[in-house]
Amino acid sequence: MSKKYVKFGLVIAIIVVSLGYLAYTGVRDTKSYYVTIKELKSMDDSVYAKRLRVAGNVVPGSIKRQGSHVEFQLAEEGRTLPVVYTGTEVPPDTFKDDSQALAEGTFGRDGVFHAKGLQAKCASKYAPQQQPGAAPSAPAPAMQQSSLTSSSATQ
Repeated sequence: MSKKYVKFGLVIAIIVVSLGYLAYTGVRDTKSYYVTIKELKSMDDSVYAKRLRVAGNVVPGSIKRQGSHVEFQLAEEGRTLPVVYTGTEVPPDTFKDDSQALAEGTFGRDGVFHAKGLQAKCASKYAPQQQPGAAPSAPAPAMQQSSLTSSSATQ
């Protein structure tokens, strides 16, 4: 009867070790480090083996598209980084000049960031400019029109 328990315990131990190994390698392969362009360029040789995420603003005029293959440059604090995106998806519609972009991939020994993933936010030129200490801006014209229409309808 004790041999049966030993075999059962051995099978359970093998299953637990196998699941632990799969979980460890899965997490190791999918984790990525967020770095700035400055940090990226100052890292040692271990940078070439890591999966990284780098964000910055797309340099105006630097986007060159060929289907889902895109070459562009990211800028942050006066530093630029050439990026080559070869993902399976077409870049988002919000990926334009001066937009904020986040590239995920690896840094090559050629000094180019090779991205497999790409995210972009709307360009800042679409957001209203707010000066520090300035009064809030007037409501949008559509809002003014609708309030005029509703007030004139009640008279």
